[in-house]
Order: sequence, then C-alpha cells, then structure tokens
Amino acid sequence: MSQQPRRRPSKPYRRPQKDPVRILAFEALRAVDERDAYANLVLPPLLRKAREGADFDARDAALATELVYGSLRRQGTYDAIIAQCVDRPLREVDPPVLDVLTLGAHQLLGTRIPTHAAVSASVELARVVLGDGRAKFVNAVLRKVAAHDLDGWLERVAPPYDEDPEEHLGIVHAHPRWVVSALWDALGGGRAGIEDLLEADNERPEVTLVARPGRSTAEELLVAAGEDSALPGRWSPYAVRLAEGGEPGALEPVREGRAGVQDEGSQLVALALANAPVEGTDRAWLDGCAGPGGKAALLAALAAQRGAALLASEKQPHRARLVARALDGNPGPYAVIAADGTRPAWRAGAFDRVLVDVPCTGLGALRRRPEARWRRRPEDLDGFAPLQRELLRQALEAVRVGGVVGYATCSPHPAETRAVVDDVLKGRGGAPVEVEWIDARPLMPGVPALGDGPDVQLWPHLHGTDAMYLALLRRTG
Repeated sequence: MSQQPRRRPSKPYRRPQKDPVRILAFEALRAVDERDAYANLVLPPLLRKAREGADFDARDAALATELVYGSLRRQGTYDAIIAQCVDRPLREVDPPVLDVLTLGAHQLLGTRIPTHAAVSASVELARVVLGDGRAKFVNAVLRKVAAHDLDGWLERVAPPYDEDPEEHLGIVHAHPRWVVSALWDALGGGRAGIEDLLEADNERPEVTLVARPGRSTAEELLVAAGEDSALPGRWSPYAVRLAEGGEPGALEPVREGRAGVQDEGSQLVALALANAPVEGTDRAWLDGCAGPGGKAALLAALAAQRGAALLASEKQPHRARLVARALDGNPGPYAVIAADGTRPAWRAGAFDRVLVDVPCTGLGALRRRPEARWRRRPEDLDGFAPLQRELLRQALEAVRVGGVVGYATCSPHPAETRAVVDDVLKGRGGAPVEVEWIDARPLMPGVPALGDGPDVQLWPHLHGTDAMYLALLRRTG
C-alpha cells in the first residue's frame, strides 16, 4: 500500500497592515482623479482629520504630503516607466491600481525609502484598498520598477535630446510635451533656461505670507514665526517666507486676518498696480476678478491708507464669500459683490485703478497645482481666450481717462499674455478705447530679469515666484 504524500500545511491568513500615511495619500490621489479635485484643497482636511488620531504626527504628515505631491508632479514620468513594466496598455490598468503603482514608483525612484520597504508598504496598501488578488499584480510590477534607479529608467524611456528635445525634456522633467513647447516659446533661449524652469516647477514652493499694510508688518510676522523659522521676502516689502514645515495658521497675525498666505509674485502685481501713476483723482479702485481674495485684501489695505475705496467683484458666489472673508476687518471702505466682469454692475469710467487677474490655464502655478499640467489640454487656451479679452475690454471701459488698468494672469503662455493685450488694443472683437502702455518694470524695484518691457513676466526659476504676467495700461481717451 503506497503512502500518500504529506501535504504541507498552508500558511495562516495574515490580515494586511493598515498604514494611515499611505492610505491617506491614496485617498488624496483618488479624489484628484475621480473628482478633478486639486491636491492643495483635498490634502489639508485629510491631514487635519488624521492628526486627530494619536498615532499620526508631523513626520507622518510630511511623508503623506511628499507622497501626494511627488506622485502628482512626476506622474507622466512614472506612467512611462510603469508602462514598460506591465503586460497591457496603461489605459487598461484600473485607475485605483495605477494610483497605488504611482505611489510605489515614487517611493522607489523619488525618495530615500529603502527598496524593500517601498515595495512591501505598497503591497500592503494594495491589499487594504484593492484586495489580495490585485496586490500580487502590484508586487510584480513594482519589483520590475525597482530594477533600475530613476536615471537608469530615464535612459530607457526618454528619447535622446538631440532626436526629440521636447519629448526628452517632457519625460525627464515630467511635463506634457505641449506644455514644454509653450513654456520654451515664452521663455526663449536655449536648453539651460528651459531645464531650469521645468526643474523649478517640480520643487516644493515656499509658503509665503503677506503682512497687510496698516494692519501688520513683515517685522511682526518674522517675530511671530521666530528667527529660525522665517525669512524676509525677496522682493515685496510685505512678504515673509516660512521655513519648510511652517504652519501659517499658528501665527497670530494670520489667525486674526491681519496677514495671509500669498505668493510673492501675486503681491508684486498688486503693488505695481497700486503704485502706477494716475492722472487726477485716486479714490475708487476695482478688483474685477477678485477670488479667492489675496490680491483684493492687499489692494484694500493699500487703498485704505490713501483714503480710497475698493470694490471687489467675483463671479462665483462661493468665491465671493472667500473674498469677503479675506477682506474682513479691513479698516478702510470696501465692498464685495458677486458679479460677472463681462457684464459690469458698475458704470463706465467709474474707477481710477482696475485690476483684472483673469481666469487662465494656470501654467504659471504648476509648483502649487502639479496635477494641472496633466489635466490641461492645448484646446483649453481657445476656451479661455474670449473670456480674457472681454474682461480686459470691460476693465478698460470701467476705468476713467487718466486711470490705470492692470491685466494679470498666472500663465506665461503667449496666447494668454501679450497676445490678449495686443488683440484688445487693436480692436479685434470690439471697439477699443485709447490707451498707452505703462512700463511695469520700474514698479517692481529691485526685481531682476524682467525682460524688455513694458509688460512683465515673472518666473519660478528666476524670481522664486509663480509665473505671473502683468501689463499696465493707462486710458488716454
């Protein structure tokens, strides 16, 4: 009688280990993908909720933030790498699975997390959020990703620069090809400049505060933050830069609304408009696209010091409420209304100064909203163009003769900057008023590399700001 082979005892089932940091990062990526949300809006409430738990500390919050923003910034690069490691077209991989793979790829290629820990943690995350079956797929793919470091993968997936410079830069620096082309056209110059710009887009931006004039000072913010935790701004007299990990809401002037968070480029645009010379009276100012309220709050504070009043207009009611919150407590006269700047709720020629920071593709703020680079398409430029031109036309109608209009946008794309101004001034699509250019460069004292003028383009790699554009126009007739 033959003896039956002894069966090896099966391993007992082990429950997956729940890692709150990686689960939070996964939830943030799913919100960005499913709801077209922005990480800078989704992540803070997730972190606040997680901090309510006893086991989630500042280091956990920092890691979760790095995983979310790093994965979003490098998404295109990681997609190209993951595509080499799966046995199907990437579009056929379920989006939640791809999010776990992207988080894993970033840990392997973009952080100092050891390879074994990065793979193991990603597989555990997959078990929790995807199930054991798909976790095996994640394990197999990430082991292939781990075969090379980032430089090794870039040599394999990016074409040589000499053969296709834009595609090479797009994959190496994680920007869509059309964005690389547009930024390069706007910047001009050779390879070094565009690489510096693309690298700056992938750096975590500093948190910059603004001391609202008459209500706070940069010196007060520096004292409140502590000398080891903050630095003066580079260009704006009201700016303070927080050290990495600094929490704006912990500072009393910010909690009281006497200061706020505002990129230094945004501050420079508001200051240039406020300091541009006008002919005659200077009592009525308009912010025609005021949401979410950063520039409006700075303008309102400056206007109050001069005895002028600001009208802040924002089309979307929920954004108008944000503007009202930002201006709350301003000592001078101001008003906030929900109104469409293309159908003005004010009479023509009513204002001495007008700012229109128009809606745009946001290509100048890719440091802060990294998902925007993958979400935008070239055809979006055509969608914004009519609105941008009409807002500028109405702004020129709203200002009196001798008054000043500032046309601003957080994009360096030529189609959203000088082309808009030129088209309006040439009367395309509507009868123009008579205007003259004001050279904006002297109104940003000390700021280098502002170009040939009279308009100004700021750059992340040259100025440490978002890529804000500003054209200043005086109405002459």
